[in-house]
Amino acid sequence: MLQGRRLSLAKGLLLRWTAGFYRRREELAVIGFSCQQARVLQPPRKAVAFNEAWIAAIPGGGATPARSAVALADALLRKRRRAAPEQHVALWLLTDARFDDIPPRPRDADICTVIDFDDAAVALGRAARIGSAWGAEVIRAADLA
Repeated sequence: MLQGRRLSLAKGLLLRWTAGFYRRREELAVIGFSCQQARVLQPPRKAVAFNEAWIAAIPGGGATPARSAVALADALLRKRRRAAPEQHVALWLLTDARFDDIPPRPRDADICTVIDFDDAAVALGRAARIGSAWGAEVIRAADLA
């Protein structure tokens, strides 16, 4: 449920990453989750050159359906794994972790990274708990800006 400055930072990072994926001709899928729903924002495919419009339209706020978002990611990863079993697949979870239940680690991700957008003024430390449960690296979003 990123809002304001943190949502802007997330969009900026996503814009930078999509440009890098495009230059390297890598595949990318993006799932957004807010407002009590998880949905595919960019289906799995080679990254495209122009991403500003769909990234700008990503909403923030509302409830955080993390469990359904991770389940959707797992389904996409499983489909990708069947199509290209030799392909290395990474999952990056960008979150402020303002939800109670830690979703299970996506089974078909080779590596997971949690980007922590927790509010420093009211830090809950949940991203670190997700990282620990998933065996994932946790990176503070502010360190990537």
